[in-house]
Amino acid sequence: MFTSVLMIEKPLTPEDVEFVTTLHGEERISFVVLMQPRSDQADVLLRAIDDVAIGELREAVREGDRPEGDEAREPAEMALEYSLRELREAGAEAVGQVVEDHPLDKLKTVVDDSGADEVIVLTAPHYVEEFFHRDWASRARHKVGVPVLKLFAHSE
Repeated sequence: MFTSVLMIEKPLTPEDVEFVTTLHGEERISFVVLMQPRSDQADVLLRAIDDVAIGELREAVREGDRPEGDEAREPAEMALEYSLRELREAGAEAVGQVVEDHPLDKLKTVVDDSGADEVIVLTAPHYVEEFFHRDWASRARHKVGVPVLKLFAHSE
């Protein structure tokens, strides 16, 4: 069985589920999903710049209104449970957890412990972070020792 560690920041859409579960053709796949809730570490200014860059001006204005830190934990747990259920219904094995502190350290541990074959980072575009190679996928490539695939999540 092929094992993928899937890093997400929002619930998977049906398109996301279909995409990640069919990446390897008919091969059976197992997912370890790491859900990163919005946290105080996230830079509101960078997110707002990303929103402006893709023409989402209304989103840029609302960045400061979104839950972060402890307030983001419950929505993240709900998003994770929903995503795990959808992956299982698509025929994949799936387990997961919400990751709050040091997501890349946790990623390395999960990759090692699970014997993962790859990491899939499924996020919205983060142009500023990507430009400076500070996004999850760029940083993970130097840390995990398995291939890292970056995919853009579908909109809700």
